[in-house]
Amino acid sequence: MDSIHNLALQGAYKNVHLPAIMIGGCFVLVALVLSILLIFQHLRSYTNPAEQKWIVAIVFMVPVYASESILSLWNPRFSLACDILRNCYEAFALYSFGSYLIACLGGEERVITLLETESRKKLTKPLLEDKKQAVQKRSFLNFFIRPSVLGKDLYTVEKFGLVQYMILKTVCAFLALLLEILGVYGDGEFKWYYGYPYIAAVLNFSQMWALYCLVQFYNVTHDRLQPIKPLAKFISFKAIVFATWWQGVGIAILCAFGVLHKEGKFQNGLQDFLICIEMAIAAVAHIFVFSAKPYRFLSVSEYGKVTTQETKTMMKLQEGDMEKPAILDRTETHNEAPGTSIRESVQDIFVGGSEHVVKDVVLTINQAIEPVEKVGTRIQETFHHISLGSGKKEECSEAEVEKHVDRENIARSESKVSKF
Repeated sequence: MDSIHNLALQGAYKNVHLPAIMIGGCFVLVALVLSILLIFQHLRSYTNPAEQKWIVAIVFMVPVYASESILSLWNPRFSLACDILRNCYEAFALYSFGSYLIACLGGEERVITLLETESRKKLTKPLLEDKKQAVQKRSFLNFFIRPSVLGKDLYTVEKFGLVQYMILKTVCAFLALLLEILGVYGDGEFKWYYGYPYIAAVLNFSQMWALYCLVQFYNVTHDRLQPIKPLAKFISFKAIVFATWWQGVGIAILCAFGVLHKEGKFQNGLQDFLICIEMAIAAVAHIFVFSAKPYRFLSVSEYGKVTTQETKTMMKLQEGDMEKPAILDRTETHNEAPGTSIRESVQDIFVGGSEHVVKDVVLTINQAIEPVEKVGTRIQETFHHISLGSGKKEECSEAEVEKHVDRENIARSESKVSKF
């Protein structure tokens, strides 16, 4: 009976597979055309590199998701590889969104100044306050209760939350590939001897922490971010991240409880088909949320530079038989706008963006290793003090022995003198 049931389900899967590819392909085509068009508009109007390079990275999330999902739907053998690439880019897109918010606020230095100003406003009271109480208000607990009082520490926590997710997501993706090769990954299987539930738990916590850090950072800076309409951007971006992750977990849970068929092809195919549809919706939303219209007009005072060049040329004017010298003044004005060509914009996105990512990853790893180094240093110091203490005890014992021997020798010599 089970074999007949499985054959019937496989036949049903084959019957819906081709229509699903055709329908999903239509949605993917819409997503690709709209997203590439929006990216091309930003590259053509690349007047604010600090912001637009992160916008391009966020918008490019749709073509990556859509193309990998339709490829996985077409051939299930590519499902795991596509899932790994999709997860890696999702982590990078989340990091890009946080970097975009920082760029909209004027860069890291201005963000730190802004957060310190907000912290002073929250900590200031009519009565004089003890410095110890002010330091206590900057404790880690206030990240959940009153994040505005943390000052520049809030920026550090926010950056650490984004980068840790990017690192863990990438490491877990390749770990899943290794476990799949060894046959112990069990994609969608909530069993203790498979690696899937443990990796899912780690990624779930890491993603929730990263998104919570973004929310807390938004709560403190949303007044300054009003010109870019941050709420719509938050909703559109979080919808993509949450839809893909929780949707996959939800399908796995339904398959585990027998609500849906547990065959791997059906489970992964349903996830890929839904992502194809969702990416078309996300591409339409991005046209309005991450529009290139605000960047089409260059503000020279802020993003460009006007240079004036004066040239003087000596000329000779002939009047009859006489030649008189004359000076011709010529003034040329040049408007220099950075990153206005597609070649320059693409180069800035790949080179500038990668340098920023590497710098933040190295900084985050150092911040994570620093407490461990401090603990190791303290342990070494403790052992060093213990060894010194034991050395002193040994020296004291040796001195006591020498004193005891000297005393015995003196007593013997005195006894010999008394006998004489």
